[in-house]
Amino acid sequence: MLTQKAKYGLKALSVLAEAGAAAPSRRATMPIHEIAERARAPRKFLEAILLDLRRHGFVDSLRGKSGGYALARPATQIALSDLIRAIDGPLAPIPCASLTAYRPCIDCVEPADCAIRRVMRQVRDATAEILDGTMLADIAAPAPRPAITALLDVVAERACQKDLIEFPSSR
Repeated sequence: MLTQKAKYGLKALSVLAEAGAAAPSRRATMPIHEIAERARAPRKFLEAILLDLRRHGFVDSLRGKSGGYALARPATQIALSDLIRAIDGPLAPIPCASLTAYRPCIDCVEPADCAIRRVMRQVRDATAEILDGTMLADIAAPAPRPAITALLDVVAERACQKDLIEFPSSR
């Protein structure tokens, strides 16, 4: 399960990625209070999270009047799996299913025969596949509008231009 710390970290970096996408010609630096507001995260908690993410090389911090935080590399090069591992540790739900922090269960006689471990490894593999293939830029981009909504917008605009639609007047 994703911890609240990881969720706030993902939201904060998503905010920075959106800011970078809005101003691609320059490096988008944002003050902590603005990141906290946009991510709807407690500022003090977010400060600790961003400090960890800076140590792991995901963000840079700049001091001074125009200081704040910025992504250390493009959002298209930051996998969600790397972010979550940096904040929460291994993706595996139990230690004996982990590739990076394997630890046998105390009560397990033969790990190779353990049905629970087999299922948890499948959970880990499926989770890793999704998160390895999802970049920060993917969650920072605005959701695409369904084609039907876009089509209806075009039809409505053209109808208004040709006075085909009358809007009721206010009385």
